Amino acid sequence: MNIGKNRPLRKLLLALAVSQLGDWLYNLALVAFVYDRTHSVTWTALTTAARVVPMVLLGPLGGVLADRYDRRRLMIASDAVRLATMLLLAVVATTGLPILLAPILAAASTAASSVYPPAVAATVSRMVGDRDLPAATAARSMIQSATVIAGPAGGALLLALGSPALAFGINAASFAASAVVLLTLPGGALFAPGGRSAGEAGLRAGARALWTNRLASRLVGADILCSLLYGAQTVLLLLLGHRFGHGDAGYGLLLAGYGVGGLAGAALAARLASVRRPVAAVATTLLVVATCSGLFAVVPWFAGAVALAVLVGGGSVVVEVLTDTLLARSLDEAVLARAYGLAYPASIGGIVLGSLIAAPLVAVAGLGGALIAVGAPAAAYVLIFARRTGSFPAVASSGA
Repeated sequence: MNIGKNRPLRKLLLALAVSQLGDWLYNLALVAFVYDRTHSVTWTALTTAARVVPMVLLGPLGGVLADRYDRRRLMIASDAVRLATMLLLAVVATTGLPILLAPILAAASTAASSVYPPAVAATVSRMVGDRDLPAATAARSMIQSATVIAGPAGGALLLALGSPALAFGINAASFAASAVVLLTLPGGALFAPGGRSAGEAGLRAGARALWTNRLASRLVGADILCSLLYGAQTVLLLLLGHRFGHGDAGYGLLLAGYGVGGLAGAALAARLASVRRPVAAVATTLLVVATCSGLFAVVPWFAGAVALAVLVGGGSVVVEVLTDTLLARSLDEAVLARAYGLAYPASIGGIVLGSLIAAPLVAVAGLGGALIAVGAPAAAYVLIFARRTGSFPAVASSGA
């Protein structure tokens, strides 16, 4: 079946796109609002952390919930909670309510979103056959890459047109729209939970599925290393843009290169998932990403740095899409949401860790040394990941 003719899948991806756009749309407005109110870098950093940490901590619980309760209802509830938090943020922005409410509401919004990624991942694998799974997974990744670009740009435009409260209000509307789209989908088997375990037992089942499947565990490791590299480069590329004399504008162009590469990488990954040895494709792509990170340290032209950003962004998305596709093919559908609920926040945790180690690396090794250092673990991991790839068992077909 062509995924373009799969109406339930189209609606699910539309809801995902609107919901993820909302997750990114208000970030710039939130940071600007908190800094304008407090003039404190500490408060700004605290608010930024509040947006990310709950996904890392609660992502595994989101996977358990997605394997215990109706996934459509969970996603609608997630949108409803985020709609409420955005409306409350708009109230905080227009009144004199304590600024402490801003990071608290941001954390609540992220916590509510923790069920969304595993619920979507498990539902997509059920909506499509094995042949269309790579394309469907690539479409999910393209949505993520596009919203990463469009969300902050839209937030900046909203800030230019009005106050942060306007951005929060429009963001609330985006979650309402996502919920409406989900309500038009028929309930039933497509969204039925895949397992019955919950709590600690449910988490253990997801962890055991990843740990005992050598292919799955190595794929997740590759994805985490790409995320760590990305997190570090979100800091290092700011310094690189200044080193080339282009300042913040140069940083923006480098991040745009990441986004463009991500869109291209998603399209390429859909093809690579169908090759004879997709595991080898992951290892090769990971090596390209690591090598390009090191080349940032020596590239003499800014245009060359942008080209490297395109390659790193594209390669990172290829690893992500192939990882998601092969996880869906190799893991039992009954534990897929729980396994993804562990893998996804681990990837987000890699981004957080990378952003935290970037400054110390620069202090110790300089910008060039830091760029090489953050790529080195990925390059070394290729030796582990690619060793005897032919010994992996054939992945099973999934979906209908």
